[in-house]
Amino acid sequence: MSRFWLPVVCALAVVPIISNAAESDAAYLLSPGDKLEVSVWGEDKLKQNVIVLPNGSITFPLVGQVPVAGLDTTAVEEKIAAKLVKYIPDPQVSVVVTGTEGNLVYVQGKVLKPGSVHLTGRTSVLQALSMAGGLDKFADKDGIKVVRNKQVLPVHYSDLISGRDMSTNYELQAGDTLVVP
Repeated sequence: MSRFWLPVVCALAVVPIISNAAESDAAYLLSPGDKLEVSVWGEDKLKQNVIVLPNGSITFPLVGQVPVAGLDTTAVEEKIAAKLVKYIPDPQVSVVVTGTEGNLVYVQGKVLKPGSVHLTGRTSVLQALSMAGGLDKFADKDGIKVVRNKQVLPVHYSDLISGRDMSTNYELQAGDTLVVP
């Protein structure tokens, strides 16, 4: 009897660890330029590959234009399903991200390779500067900033490089601009 219960108890002990790890990961938020596959179960004609437009929306049959930038796939599925219910009873919508081309930050100024940097995972200021080839010799190390929407976040590069204070090694978000004067 104890041989039966040991695997069950071990399995139950692992479940919270797995669910906590999954809950701590933030969902991917869509950006203009991202590629999606949108489909409706049982409706082969309602399967489309779409790109999130510069205005942050997609266009889908029977639904029209749907704003999706800043949403995760679950929220987009719910939005499309809510609009399709007029035509299809209980639509089961699936949205799959097939390309993250819109997941870009921009590095400009006195770096060796200014331009866009594709975020393939969590990326910090120091990592983006590294992907841009590092600072050139004329860069103002203490004037670096992250521009996010209408917010300006100062970067204390000297503190980051020395390891004294990592608080300004911000995790970058799609659309951020890293300015190196």
